[in-house]
Amino acid sequence: MGDPYSWLKVGHIVSVVAWMAALFYLPRLYVYHAGATPGSELSETLKVMERRLYKAIMTPAMISTWVFGLALVWTLGAWTEGWFHAKALLVLILSGFHGACGRWQKDFAADANTRPHRFYRIANEVPTLLLVAIVILVVLKPF
Repeated sequence: MGDPYSWLKVGHIVSVVAWMAALFYLPRLYVYHAGATPGSELSETLKVMERRLYKAIMTPAMISTWVFGLALVWTLGAWTEGWFHAKALLVLILSGFHGACGRWQKDFAADANTRPHRFYRIANEVPTLLLVAIVILVVLKPF
């Protein structure tokens, strides 16, 4: 039925997929929310969607990504690999972006957002760029 390493890998991949899906979607919600009138039905609906996405999906997915990922690194002994150091740095940056999304969610919840929708359109590209770089490092292991 598979060795423990394979199950760790499955857990990590599923967690990463869920985390990335949320990281792609939440900033897109912010794009729409930035254009909504505070207190409007749309704004209030987006607040609920953003809070649930961040707290019920995105944060647990990030935590499980880290747990499974660290278990894999420990199992493989990849701590000494150059590609892993680069990947770890990019995952730390991605985790910081996750934190920024949480800050923005709180701003929208308090009707205190001051950023235009264009800011969130640009921010929406950050997870994609980081994902591409991380996948290249993991698959190609260039150093």
